[in-house]
Amino acid sequence: MDYPLPVAMALVAMEKPRRNRYPVDAPTYPQQSAEPAEMIERRTIAAVSVALVRGETVLLVKRALEPSRGLYAFPGGRVEAGETSEEAARRELLEETGMIAAALTPLREYLIDTQVDGEEITYRLEVFTGEAASGEPACASDAEEACFYTLAEMEKLPLTDSILDVSRELLGGSN
Repeated sequence: MDYPLPVAMALVAMEKPRRNRYPVDAPTYPQQSAEPAEMIERRTIAAVSVALVRGETVLLVKRALEPSRGLYAFPGGRVEAGETSEEAARRELLEETGMIAAALTPLREYLIDTQVDGEEITYRLEVFTGEAASGEPACASDAEEACFYTLAEMEKLPLTDSILDVSRELLGGSN
């Protein structure tokens, strides 16, 4: 079953206690329990997001659709058939915000385990970064808001720790 892009990214943006979120290069995957893990058939879905930087700010969108309605995240979504990850990142950025990035560079990759309608899914999320080419963000697609935020502003928003961590890395700050 294919999920529409807003639903897929909503699932990526949400953090739930029953879901694993870890960088791909983590030395070992977190253990769920001391019991031997049973093999679970998982479908892997490629997804992308874009941490677009302008000066001392990063572009975030406020998700308009459930299940992550109201959460702030980097613009992004699923990689469609025939697209490269960078092409998908540029498409999602344009669809959700009307923004165009100059050069995009892969920054991090996450594996995000979740369950949708009883199906075990792993999202392989590649986070890109780049500088805003020009223009102002305008919300579109599944975004309720699209705006550049400072780290201080982000710390007051409902968002996942990984969004804040990546933003701190890019802006070189702790607050």
